[in-house]
Amino acid sequence: MSVVIKATNIVTQFGKNVVHDDVSFEISQGEIFGLLGGSGSGKTTLLREMILLQKYASGSYNVLGKNIKKISSNEAKELRSQWGVLFQFGALFSSLSVLENVSIPLKEYTNLSKDAIKQAALMKIKMVGLPESAAYLYPSELSGGMKKRAGLARALIRDPKLLFLDEPTSGLDPKSARDFDELIVALRDTLDITVVMVTHDKDTMSSVLDRFIILGDKKVQFMGNIKELRLSDNENLREFTNGK
Repeated sequence: MSVVIKATNIVTQFGKNVVHDDVSFEISQGEIFGLLGGSGSGKTTLLREMILLQKYASGSYNVLGKNIKKISSNEAKELRSQWGVLFQFGALFSSLSVLENVSIPLKEYTNLSKDAIKQAALMKIKMVGLPESAAYLYPSELSGGMKKRAGLARALIRDPKLLFLDEPTSGLDPKSARDFDELIVALRDTLDITVVMVTHDKDTMSSVLDRFIILGDKKVQFMGNIKELRLSDNENLREFTNGK
């Protein structure tokens, strides 16, 4: 499998506070890849760096063949069109319906007709497991799980190659979380996309992620799959295998 994201010797620093010190990893095409670690380990910061929302001190990210520190504004715009992002709380616009929220990227970045945009948005809404009636609801009328699915539909609206998820099951009840996990796997298999996921959910880690890194003490403490983690004798990683 080809490498679609390569992080090399990443250093992240806020003032004198060093968050990442020489962090490196690779993500292959078609993987569901996890960013794990304790609170404050910089999981979401890594994700934000990859999607051009956060600067880093040194090192390099190569995303879909582009060194993101050396690209022009036009190249950055083109790169952004090839990924979708689901933020932790959905980040839906409260004054817009689900249909309007999902349609925004197509309205902003394409010349499609209103009807074509509507049909594409309805298709993605259905794809993430929401009924068509949900398209006309507002975020305040949605459950937490429905908000996540609506945000996911928007992330998928431009048929991205990469899907970035920040704590996608956070705040969901156990059944909704497992249903969402199954949806992510099904979407990866159906759409042939690569998924990068920040998570602390041990069920997600063991049943969804193909590989993952665990961050700790500013570095990558582990990189591999759940079977390899269970065989690890690193005592610092035991919390990630307890009960699993």
